[in-house]
Amino acid sequence: MLDKFTGKRLYGYFSEYVDFSDLVWYDDLVIRLEKEDEYREVENLVRDSFWNVYRPGCQEHYVLNQLRKDGAFVPELDLVMLQKGELIGQNMFMRTEITADDGRSVPIMTMGPICIKNELKRKGYGKILLDYSLQKAAELGCGALCFEGNIDFYGKSGFRLASEFGIRYHGLDEGEDASFFLCKELIPGYFDGVTGEYAPPEGYFVDEKAVEEFDRQFPYKEKKKLPGQLF
Repeated sequence: MLDKFTGKRLYGYFSEYVDFSDLVWYDDLVIRLEKEDEYREVENLVRDSFWNVYRPGCQEHYVLNQLRKDGAFVPELDLVMLQKGELIGQNMFMRTEITADDGRSVPIMTMGPICIKNELKRKGYGKILLDYSLQKAAELGCGALCFEGNIDFYGKSGFRLASEFGIRYHGLDEGEDASFFLCKELIPGYFDGVTGEYAPPEGYFVDEKAVEEFDRQFPYKEKKKLPGQLF
């Protein structure tokens, strides 16, 4: 299917043509699609990775659980990383759009949660997972990705401040800090002639009581209020 505005092939309509064979590095590192019987293990990995990082406790494991049921979820990009058969990382993608100033809806993707096992952070695994994920998204025809993240890390994989593309973050007034809001074109020139606004898919917004109820299914972990948390 072609985008009537750009003439470029849209993602998500031809996944049957994409080869998602396991990718192996160093004989012991594999990135592949998540399996249904791994869901709880992956959720626990995400929980451990985000616990007490942005808030006391975390919500990301519940967000992941809910996004798998969302119509915008991209199962072809529901990825896990394993080392010697042990789960050490994951990433997932959602279809979304830019509401352009000229009235168009420009299809893009966003991603996350993305994480690496705590003991293996800052050792290069995150970038390997990220770069592979972006490659697969490009193979699916995704034109661009918008995402909330740290430019110091994601900039190494080609992300730029969204403001450089003329893309605004929904709800932010002019002049407010938007340094967390990043974009990357996967098709060069995809945002040419496009300015507009991005809003995270509704699936990322969850009820705190539902998070608490879901979290009771996992082993107890102490919630701590720590310096640098956002919430």
